[in-house]
Amino acid sequence: MVELFTPQLDAVFHALGDPTRRQMLQTLAGGERTVGQLAAPFDMSLAAASKHIKALETAGLIRREVRGRTHLCRLAPGPLASAHEWLRFYERFWTDRLDALDRLLREEAARQSPMSESPTSQSSYRKPKGDDR
Repeated sequence: MVELFTPQLDAVFHALGDPTRRQMLQTLAGGERTVGQLAAPFDMSLAAASKHIKALETAGLIRREVRGRTHLCRLAPGPLASAHEWLRFYERFWTDRLDALDRLLREEAARQSPMSESPTSQSSYRKPKGDDR
């Protein structure tokens, strides 16, 4: 069972709560990038991009390596496993609830369908005069 109240899990969800950071993570899934490359698709300064990258680093979702004056970032997906585990509980919760709803709706539909009528109600049907089928 995953710990539900950990600072790292809080940091992961905080980092994932921003669409810019989610896009940066998606970009990093394709391989390492510089801070400038991560900032390029957005209308933001390198300083603003660095703040987003810092939030991702704090969550442990990326690793930054300094090579001379270049800062290279790479995805560190490990903490996403904790978030996935936490979310999986709710996936099971909703799947169970939706399965129960599906069963109820099918039972209701079966009760209301003409095929489920009793034999006595079906036998009350009379052919029109002249119908020899």
